[in-house]
Amino acid sequence: MRPISAVHGDAVRLLTGWQPVDEAQRGLQQAFLGFLAARPDACTRCCVPGHLTASTLVLSHDGTHVLLTLHPKVGRWVQLGGHCEDGDAGLAAAALREATEESGIDGLVIEPEPLHLDVHPITCSLGVPTRHFDVRFLVRAPRDGTPVRSVESVDLRWWPVDALPTGVDTIPHLTRLALGTGVPPRGPRHEPASGPSESAGVTASEVGSVPPGPPVGHRPQGPAHRALRPARPT
Repeated sequence: MRPISAVHGDAVRLLTGWQPVDEAQRGLQQAFLGFLAARPDACTRCCVPGHLTASTLVLSHDGTHVLLTLHPKVGRWVQLGGHCEDGDAGLAAAALREATEESGIDGLVIEPEPLHLDVHPITCSLGVPTRHFDVRFLVRAPRDGTPVRSVESVDLRWWPVDALPTGVDTIPHLTRLALGTGVPPRGPRHEPASGPSESAGVTASEVGSVPPGPPVGHRPQGPAHRALRPARPT
């Protein structure tokens, strides 16, 4: 099993070679690299001042829907992702592992270059206020992918890219970046519609551990976890 220190080296390499889309992202790139240089433990969740995390914007195979999870601690819809772990070959591998675990979908394909960087305050599993230096990646689901909610999520649903839920922070911006357009979606609404073409990327096997995801299923975990109503991307 690879030690988590392997993620640190990969993060330095990845972010050094990354080409940000604007000056704000360039500033964050330098901040991330500075933090990595100052903290050998920057990729471990025990780094109290903050730590790198890896998340994904999961698009349906046709790019019409985004898979979001209702996070129990944050209390709102967020993209899939989490902490780096021992065994992860790098940030993209960590992001793809988290996306696979939280979506229940096999065959996800990840773009190897970051889509976006973000720093935000949070009280995570450390139990104390900290910061997540989040590296976001684009992931596409296979045509026949069926999401299955895990115990880490209150809800898991496909949302139309032009009808995202309210209070989702940077997800509309991430979606526009993923779709390659600067045009804002038509506007958020509260309820997901039922139901969501293809691109190259890296699969789970290729990083070492993509459009619609049909119904959302449920991993039975006891009576406290209700089954979800299927949401079928069309």
